[in-house]
Amino acid sequence: MDMPGNEEPLTDSRVGLTPRQARRIRIVLASVLMAAMAVVLVVRLASRTSVLVVGVYGAALVLCGVVIELSRHGRTRLGTWMLGLGLAAALVADWLLLP
Repeated sequence: MDMPGNEEPLTDSRVGLTPRQARRIRIVLASVLMAAMAVVLVVRLASRTSVLVVGVYGAALVLCGVVIELSRHGRTRLGTWMLGLGLAAALVADWLLLP
């Protein structure tokens, strides 16, 4: 017969990141990618000055900023999807649209 006071505590067998850790990782990742996009923008502008270059990489920079804000407000999954799809779209646009 089990006594109510003799129960074993439940062990935390959860594997993964805490929400705070996930937010911080997304913020750092978006910040690093924002810096990388800024470097690529400068390199692309040095080789070819175009409004389209500024548009594509400017949109990528804005997207990184939006992801940082989403992560700060706890929307890490949405931010991750947006970051992945948005940066993939920017790279595809660079490959297809920019000479």
